[in-house]
Amino acid sequence: MLKFNSTLLRTAMLATALGAFAVPALAQDADTAAPAAAMSSHAAKRDAMVEQRIQTLHDKLKITPEQEDDWSKVAATMRDNEESIHDLIKERHDNGGSMTAIDDMENYQKIVQAHADGLAKTIPAFETLYNDMSDDQKKNADKVFSSFNGPHGKMKHKKSS
Repeated sequence: MLKFNSTLLRTAMLATALGAFAVPALAQDADTAAPAAAMSSHAAKRDAMVEQRIQTLHDKLKITPEQEDDWSKVAATMRDNEESIHDLIKERHDNGGSMTAIDDMENYQKIVQAHADGLAKTIPAFETLYNDMSDDQKKNADKVFSSFNGPHGKMKHKKSS
């Protein structure tokens, strides 16, 4: 059984939750208003990153034309999850200068909960797709998910001995 360092686990969970949203535009001071064009540009970049992650997973899972309907449900939950998490991160950014330590922890808890809720929505959609996969596709999917590389490609599961 693996033992987890709570600080490392929290960092990993936050990095996963932040995913595509850990970009410089969100790192601005809370009292600095970005022009509408910059905000629109940021949203376009964020959306493109989400779509790229969805397409990469689609390609790695070798989704067939017959599986596209089931895949579209998985992709839709991924998009919804990213939007929910993004909204909470934006709230954190917008209110960061006035948040107390308790507010900060409560906001972080909301982000982690949104991530967990998103997984709870994604699992049934993915299960339907997975159950319709060929045995070779299932083996491939198992391999794809067991080699999670984190949002920046640096995390890998360690095999227990």
